[in-house]
Amino acid sequence: MSDVHEQFAVHPFPELAGLGLRLRPWDPESDADVSAYLRGLADPEFQRWNTPLRFVRDIDSAREALGRRVAAATSGTGVSFCVTDAESGETLGHIGVNDIDHVMGCARVGYWVHSEARGRQVATRALTLAARYAFVDLALHRLELGHAVGHEASCRVAERCGFRYEGTLRGAMFEAGRHDAFRDIHLHGRLSTDPEPAPAR
Repeated sequence: MSDVHEQFAVHPFPELAGLGLRLRPWDPESDADVSAYLRGLADPEFQRWNTPLRFVRDIDSAREALGRRVAAATSGTGVSFCVTDAESGETLGHIGVNDIDHVMGCARVGYWVHSEARGRQVATRALTLAARYAFVDLALHRLELGHAVGHEASCRVAERCGFRYEGTLRGAMFEAGRHDAFRDIHLHGRLSTDPEPAPAR
């Protein structure tokens, strides 16, 4: 199975542009990137709705986490982008196409936005670009998006980007800040054959 994924290794890493955004690779060697990534994961709103498999609490663990994302691209199992403003270059957030299964042609998407960039449809625009890349360049058939029940902002992003609500998965996500308790998630999905919604304004 690993051989199947390795033939899809992402090299060179793509940069995506459009809708006022530039999506570029994270750089684990960049102190600015590592600090921006750590700030995103330390944000109270992020922590309210997300619990990483490995907690990221300092610069060293943030650098290691970004290193794992680079390794996923090298192995063909994930692609993670630093979301930036196309004009200013300001780092706005993160989006990833994760857990890529090239046999089944599916993957999971995840994103977060820095607090000062919220309310500008950054996640919607970034997901539009990332989904287009996943379907066209990676030739995937299905993308899944899961968010904790009650996370209405993420639900709206999913719907704006054409990810249909498909149901509730019971106990499919860690509770906030814990690895010993679980909560339900809403599952959204989009197929490559689904029409792409009109671009966010």
